[in-house]
Amino acid sequence: MVVVGGGIAGLSAAYALSQSDGPPVACTLVEADSRLGGKILTEQADGFVIEGGPDSFLSQKPWGIELCRKLGLEDRLIGTSQKHRKTFVYSKGRLHELPEGLAMGLPTRLGPFLRSGLLSWPGKLRLGAEIFVPRRREESDESLGGFFRRRLGREALERIIEPLMTGIYAGDADQLSIRATFPRFPDMEREHGSLVRSMLGARRRRPALGMGERARWTPFVTLQGGLSELVQALTGRLSAVKVRLGRRVTAVRSCGTAQGYEVLVDGASPLKADAVVLATPAFGAAGLLEPLDATVAGMLGAIPYASTATVTLGFRREGFSHDLDGYGFVIPRIEGRALLASTWSSSKWDHRAPDGSVLIRAYLGGAGREAALERSDQELVELARADLRHVMGVTEEPVMARVFRWPRAMPQYLVGHLDRLAAIEERLARLPGVFVAGAAYRGVGIPDCIRDGLGSAERVRAYFDKGSSRSL
Repeated sequence: MVVVGGGIAGLSAAYALSQSDGPPVACTLVEADSRLGGKILTEQADGFVIEGGPDSFLSQKPWGIELCRKLGLEDRLIGTSQKHRKTFVYSKGRLHELPEGLAMGLPTRLGPFLRSGLLSWPGKLRLGAEIFVPRRREESDESLGGFFRRRLGREALERIIEPLMTGIYAGDADQLSIRATFPRFPDMEREHGSLVRSMLGARRRRPALGMGERARWTPFVTLQGGLSELVQALTGRLSAVKVRLGRRVTAVRSCGTAQGYEVLVDGASPLKADAVVLATPAFGAAGLLEPLDATVAGMLGAIPYASTATVTLGFRREGFSHDLDGYGFVIPRIEGRALLASTWSSSKWDHRAPDGSVLIRAYLGGAGREAALERSDQELVELARADLRHVMGVTEEPVMARVFRWPRAMPQYLVGHLDRLAAIEERLARLPGVFVAGAAYRGVGIPDCIRDGLGSAERVRAYFDKGSSRSL
């Protein structure tokens, strides 16, 4: 079989196929880039640990932790620093600390929320009145913005929910699907009639923990030397997999009367495969499947993507104008700033900057804001510095600057995404042995992509168990 794409989904699929019990599966992984890992990219420079893409993953989704454990990386996992547990929202000219007990924008404790200056008193009262908002009876999908505006009010959406949630997807709250992005919330509405009542009740129902019974991991975790450690560990387990780097797959076509497919590779002989996992962006899979099924190719090509960039800046700590007492901040869209958010990396994680230095990441781009990426690297650095100056008062010259561009990197789960995904899967069933995996379908985070890669390997195994041969 052939896996196309060497990001975390493709790597997970190839790893699972090479490690699973049962008859061996001859597997070739083809990646167009000169390296594996996709958006996971860690650089080491002058003592700084620089993440070009994601810097962590959710521990509550088990597939990332479990894979690290299988790869012998569990002792390398680290959580966020407990010395700087604050997160801020920039609103109306200053940084506001997110109040304690605020979970995904919803209060689990009323006292800290009421004392916070993040919302006006009318905004707080409107959010509190959520318990009186009748539940929605329709079962159809709804935009994230429409859902939270209806339940919590405009101010809570614009000042808290939108920057916290849509930052994950780099999307537009009024376009993103609530059921595809945060299905927990419509479920809470359906089951309890109120999000606030559900959150407050969950806190009361939570059993008291004994002194020794603490969660092992913080909500976000990473690896001591950066997330590329995960890529390196996976790569080291692929000895039974033929890995071809710097080779672009141009199409997948039927072998005609024979069973299976031909995977056409630029500058190389076609690969024969009984099964193919396309772990590429959806638009990439669309192009590859056009010769086989123009309909499914059109469905895949219709999934939109947003482009983003990260700017990482290193500074000398001596005389630095901000104490960086926290993990960073997000900026609501209505503030009209170029930045989506900033992570104070050297405060959030240990060992990210050399002694006497600090490390800051800034995020730009996203749906509707992609014009920023038309600027040069130096212009992006200056754009990031201008907003850091405005928000934090940082005027110092950086001693290090790195820009990473991610064109068409973030799939957008628009309203109706789950229905479109079901239609894609139904159509793919007409192409036995062809599977898709990755961030475009069932979750954008690293654990989601790992789960999808592992799931595609299971589907390949099930397909072979029905009687397909296993030749390449």
